[in-house]
Amino acid sequence: MGRWEPDGEGRLRMAAMELFAEVGYEQTTVAAIAERAGLTSRTFFRYFADKREVLFSGSEVLQASMVAALRSAPVDATAMDAMAFALQAPADFFSEDRRDFARLRASVIAANGELHERELIKLARLSAALAAALRARGIGEPDASLVAEVGIAVFRVAFAQWVGPSERRTYSGIVGSLLARLKTLAALH
Repeated sequence: MGRWEPDGEGRLRMAAMELFAEVGYEQTTVAAIAERAGLTSRTFFRYFADKREVLFSGSEVLQASMVAALRSAPVDATAMDAMAFALQAPADFFSEDRRDFARLRASVIAANGELHERELIKLARLSAALAAALRARGIGEPDASLVAEVGIAVFRVAFAQWVGPSERRTYSGIVGSLLARLKTLAALH
């Protein structure tokens, strides 16, 4: 290996994503990722448990951010208004400079059944955490679970739109539009 270069984790993540795009997720090895990044496999395992973690390592931070935002909603906020706080929290994660990475990540996950299943498990855990935070605010069941699941649906649709090939709106703007649309749809029935 050559001279030490900073941001080993970022270089490994970028190398992995390039290889996933070039040869596919299944054909990409940890050794190939490390070599592309100019690092060793041992260094890879300092940052990631396995190659899946390149795609999912931010899940805990995202969940903590959304739960904290929900908890910070005004005390008199409705359950859906508190959920809106949670849904806006990822705006920092989903910034313009991360959109290309997110698009590639989404395409890699969509092309692999095991990864898609892992993504659904991540979303189920997020829903459970949001429901628990709603219950801690005094929202009973089944309302807490229902609002959490609605929040996850908005999150999924917003993210899918944000990573769309021609999408230019911000994640935050998309969430705002979807929440307004949801209110309109709920009022129609």
